[in-house]
This record gives sequence, structure tokens and C-alpha cells, in this order.
Amino acid sequence: MAGAAMTEARRAAFTRGVDAEARAARLLEAKGFTVIATRVRTARGEIDLIARTSELLIFVEVKARASLTAAAESISPRQRKRIIGAAEVFLAGHPDYAGMDMRLDVVLVAPGRVPVHMPGAFEAE
Repeated sequence: MAGAAMTEARRAAFTRGVDAEARAARLLEAKGFTVIATRVRTARGEIDLIARTSELLIFVEVKARASLTAAAESISPRQRKRIIGAAEVFLAGHPDYAGMDMRLDVVLVAPGRVPVHMPGAFEAE
């Protein structure tokens, strides 16, 4: 039974993550970004969203928790390192983005709240 419950819990967590990423993508699109990739898996980790404008490419970590405060508090230096490494791997395979300005952003998502976009959220660490 524990195996079935774990599978159910993982499925629910996956669904919450996909929903949070969709909400984050809609927010970024409303701000003029085009989402070019979601859930990008690389040898150095996963990037939740990659979006762009004509001159800016952003790598986005989506943090979904019960509250926006809890989501903000869940951002860690380890995640910063992972997203930087994953972005480097992505860029190595997509040299057409090499000349663009780039940034690491976070979008915080909580039930019943408007998602919050934090441009350059990892840069202060």
C-alpha cells in the first residue's frame, strides 16, 4: 500500500508542478515574453521554463508552495548552482542564443494568489 500511496503522492506533486509552471508561463507571456521551452532536462539539472523577448533570454525556476512567502523561502543557493549549470548545458546545444542578454529569474506560485515574477532573483546571492 505504501508504494501505491507514494505513486499517488508523486502524481499529485507532478500535477501541481505542471499547473504552477503553466501559471508562471501565462504570467511571463502577459509581460511580453515568449516561452520557448518547458521542463528542459539537461545533464546538470532541469530548467522549469526558458523564455525570451527580442533581446533577453531568461531561465526560470518556478517555486510553488502553500503561500508566496513559503515559495520565496524555498529558494536555495544549491538551486542557483543547478540552474546555472543547466543553462550552460542548454546554451552549449543552442548557440543561436549566445549573443543575447541572459538572466536567472524565479516565479513564485501559491493557490489563490497571482504569481509573482522575480527578475534576477538569484543574482543577489
